[in-house]
Amino acid sequence: MMRIEAKVPEGGRSRYDRSGVRGRIHLPPMPKLHVNVDHIATLRQARREWFPDPIAWALEAEKAGAAGITCHLRKDRRHIQDEDVQRLRKSIATRLNLETSLDREILEIARRVRPHAVCIVPEARNEVTTEGGLDVVTERRRLARAIPALADAGAEVSLFVDADLRQIRAAAALGAMFVELHTGRYANAVGARKRRELARLRTAAVFAHEHGLRVNAGHGLDYLNVGAVAALPRVEELNIGFAIVARALEVGVHRAVGEMVAAARKNSTSRHAGVTR
Repeated sequence: MMRIEAKVPEGGRSRYDRSGVRGRIHLPPMPKLHVNVDHIATLRQARREWFPDPIAWALEAEKAGAAGITCHLRKDRRHIQDEDVQRLRKSIATRLNLETSLDREILEIARRVRPHAVCIVPEARNEVTTEGGLDVVTERRRLARAIPALADAGAEVSLFVDADLRQIRAAAALGAMFVELHTGRYANAVGARKRRELARLRTAAVFAHEHGLRVNAGHGLDYLNVGAVAALPRVEELNIGFAIVARALEVGVHRAVGEMVAAARKNSTSRHAGVTR
């Protein structure tokens, strides 16, 4: 872990001190990149072929620097299939993050497969991709059953939420381990609105940490906008899929993943400034 020596007023200790050593700041590590392989399966399912294989692609993404693999088993099975989830769990060398809805059948599959992490997301049949965060407050009753059941199966449970403090507070009250902040509004915004959305994400990340939650982020991130999100305080993992898959069509999976890892590291100075919160 990186360390920075800081001057401390005489007779006092830096408020950043986490080690008991006067003046020493322990900086949080940069977020880890988890690569979503859904769109490899999307291409395969377009022709109901056996290729391209999302599991083989995931293994290459790991070799290129991915710290984990993410996939979403949807109720309509539009891309990832049940067998894909099972094969990923058995084959990859890193961590499997399985995105699920609150559908009872899908949750039971998650319990059987025992991924390292489960992220509960909202799901609508007519959407192209997930369009917003989970309404934790409205779904409190179902989540109160799902979260401990998944945790008992060994999963770290995350809730995919907007940068909404009410939703984050509810996630903490329900005993989730993580929230994953929905970054789609930031990714789609321009100008002053983009800056406001980034500020909302920063506030949400700090608020979540203060309420005992660990923090991930994802949705709509690409090579141009990922740096600012990677620089947010307390964010541990970034889940990115479409941009990497699209880039890989031009340059291959190894370069596409490597470039995203590099893009996420660019704003390390800004991230370290955020540790004061």
